[in-house]
Parts: sequence; structure tokens; C-alpha cells
Amino acid sequence: MINDFMKPELNQLQRKKAKQLAHHLEPVVTVGLQGLTENVIKKTDECLLAHELIKVKFNSHKEKKRILIQTLAESTESIMVDLIGNVGILYRPNPEVKLRKISL
Repeated sequence: MINDFMKPELNQLQRKKAKQLAHHLEPVVTVGLQGLTENVIKKTDECLLAHELIKVKFNSHKEKKRILIQTLAESTESIMVDLIGNVGILYRPNPEVKLRKISL
């Protein structure tokens, strides 16, 4: 699940570009009544590997969403780009440079 590369940090311009790229995306991971389960973390990791930039929707635990999205980012070695309403944006570049789809 966790890759052998350093988690990158985003500067303000990179964060802005990531938000723009994520604007049209639909959430691919949903946090429901059970919260952050191993399945949610695994699904998030798989989606980050496939897409690099994803949205996570909070249907439950909305009062804890900031803590949950940060925990999810740490668990998947990704970066929390933003949290807008009940939707969080996560980014993690593909560990294989040839397979990267997004350049920030």
C-alpha cells in the first residue's frame, strides 16, 4: 500500500493548479457510517495509484472530516490539497515517473 518514495510537498501555485485540475472530477472514494476502515484506505490507495488526483466524499462523520482526510492522507502518503464542503482532494504522484499523468 505505501510506496518507497518521499511524500512531496506542494507550494501555493502547485496547490492552486491541483485544485483547478480536480474541479471537474467526481468523488471516487466515499467515507460512510463506518468511517476510515481498512477498505476505505485500500480503495483510496488504489485510486491514487491509478489517477494521482482524487476526490473523497464524506457522507458521514462530517464533523470530523478535516481530521479524517488528514489521517487518510497520512495513511496513503498523499497530500491533502483542499477540503471544500464535504469533499476532500488528495494528490500523490505515481512513483514511476514514466506513468505520471499530472505535472504540477
